[in-house]
Parts: sequence; C-alpha cells; structure tokens
Amino acid sequence: MTTTSTAADQQTLRIATFNVSMDASNYLPEDQWASNGDHALLDALNAHHPQIKGIAEILQRVRPDIVLLNEFDYYPDHKAVDIFREQFLQTPQNGEPAIDYPYAYTATVNTGKPSPFDLNHDGKAAGKGDDAWGFGWYPGQYGMVILSRYPILTEQVRTFQNFLWQDMPNHHRVIDPVTDQPWYSDEIMAQFPLSSKSHWDVPVKVGNKVIHLLAAHPTPPVFDGKENRNGIRNFDEIRLWADYLSPNKADYIYDDAGNKGGLAASASFVLVGDMNAGPGEGANLPGAIEQLLEHPRVQDPQPQSAAAAAHTPNNPDAKFHTAAWRKRADYVLPSKDLKVKDTGIFWPAQGEPGYNLMKTRDASSDHRLVWLDIQL
Repeated sequence: MTTTSTAADQQTLRIATFNVSMDASNYLPEDQWASNGDHALLDALNAHHPQIKGIAEILQRVRPDIVLLNEFDYYPDHKAVDIFREQFLQTPQNGEPAIDYPYAYTATVNTGKPSPFDLNHDGKAAGKGDDAWGFGWYPGQYGMVILSRYPILTEQVRTFQNFLWQDMPNHHRVIDPVTDQPWYSDEIMAQFPLSSKSHWDVPVKVGNKVIHLLAAHPTPPVFDGKENRNGIRNFDEIRLWADYLSPNKADYIYDDAGNKGGLAASASFVLVGDMNAGPGEGANLPGAIEQLLEHPRVQDPQPQSAAAAAHTPNNPDAKFHTAAWRKRADYVLPSKDLKVKDTGIFWPAQGEPGYNLMKTRDASSDHRLVWLDIQL
C-alpha cells in the first residue's frame, strides 16, 4: 500500500476523500447532541481531542494534495477549519511531518436545518433529527470541507444545497406502504431540498489545469421504514451528479445562484465523497452507485486493501470496502481524460505502521481514507 508523500513529485496530484466523523456524536453523550452539539467540535478541537489527532495523523501519513472531509461540522468563517489546519495538521502527530493546506472551502449544509414538517410521520414536527431537511440534531452537523495545496477558484464554485427534489424530472416518489399515498405532501415537496447535506462543484487550479471537485455526501439508505425514504433519496442524490455530467440531461439543474445546466463536456473532474452506496451490495437501491461507476465520462480505478479483505474474509468484494461496517461507501472517481497512476485505501493491517489508528473506532473514524494519484 503506497501512501508516501507526492508533494515533491510535480507530475503527480494526489486527491482523497475521508469521512472523518468529526461531529458531536464522537464527543458528547447522546442526550446532549441536540442541546450542546453545535459547539461540540470546537470544544474538542480546543481540548486537542485524541480522535482529532488521529485524523490529522492519517492525513499526514497519506499527504493528499486535495482532500474532501465528510462529517466535519460546519462553522462560519472557517473557525473550526482554521483550528484544525493550524493546531493539528501543521503540528507533527506521532512523529509524522506536518502538512499545510493554504486553501480551504466550506459552506452550509442541510443536515440539522429545521423543517416545519413531521417528515418521519411520528406525529411531531420536531425540527431536528428526522424532521430536519437533512438528518441532524443541530444545523451544520455532518458538514463538508475541502482542503487544498492548490488555489480553489472560489468565485466559480457552484453549490446545489437548495435544489428542490421535485424539480428533478422523473424523480422517485416515496409512498406510504399503509395508505399507498405519497409520504411527503405537495406542500412538503415544494420546500424539500434533494441534497441531504449539499452538492458542490469546486474548481481547483493545478498549474495551468482546472480540475472540478464534485463533492457530496448522500444520505445513508437506512434508518427509515418500509417506505424506504432514505434509500430513495440516496439514489436521486447520486443521480444528480450523473445528470450533471450528461449534457443531454442537465438542463433542469440549477445552482444556488440560479445558474442552470451541468458540467462542460470538456471539463476534467473528480467525484469525491461518502456516497453511502456500494455496487451490488448493501441496503441502497439497486443501481444507485452504478449511475456513476458506469457513466461514460467516469472511470473507476477500484482501490482495494488487503486489510479490508481480511476484515470480512467470507466476502470476495471485501477488498474494496472503505468502511469498518463492511461496505464500499467512499469514492474518488476521476474523469476519463485523467491518467491514473495509483490508488488505494488507507487501512493498515496489524503490524503495519498506522494500525493503531484502525484498531478501535474512537482512534479515528469508522471510514477509511481513499486516495488517487493522477498523472499531470
């Protein structure tokens, strides 16, 4: 498993995705998530929590040039991002050399954003948890951050946080299995965003080349009922990117600034994120992630890990798993015009350097960092 630094190799660009699990559920008892969760990450950062030091050590070991961090709680003004960069990444962890990311992008998400409706049909409109527009106990939970050694073209970023689910042609509809009526009323759908967090198109300028980071974190296709509202939403969240890459299908898409259309046919891109969907396995709708894996503009390098294979030895697909809960969930998928040099999953086996970061859930995350090297 090659994870050495690529920073000195001017011809190689390393891009990664990592669900870092840096939200209140890692730092507070469950009964405090709703009341105190909105400042839990800041408190943990200021206390130099060992789990955050473990996340920083993994990043210092793999040394991606550009990385998407999923489940990094959102705070305005880069407050948490700056502490993480300055006090953790720019400080050696467990003997690993410091790493500097001068550029960062983060923005608001739908997780924990209150809705006025009873979305889970439990008789109460709580405004949080299942009744938020994206599951979460406080606004900003499970946010996203992009860190980069190369300039982010911030003025050209497109976000799709507010795109309405009902505006996707032929979108899936959630049906109540008891009444056979729509689970969400027309009034709800008129306000319901498709993205459970957000979808971002973030252009990064690497030398004379621009690469679009297409970042998202679709909802897990579980934690619902027979109506499968989360599985259905997961499928359509993934479909948004598939349509965004298809000029003949993207006309309906509008971003948060009101601009319409998809990604230019000539653009280079890398799809990154915890998609919460695996090919041919898991609770997701059949074909959910295949919308990207089989897309004519996308290549799938299929990163794998011997430690992942050993983690579930009776599953022939286990070598592709990216989460400790035995699923391929996290992806770095480049456009076909980009030349892939190498790819991998940071999952050290017992006896290998960094194994202590995988040994227990609270040492880092229940997900593994996935990386890709591109020949420039």
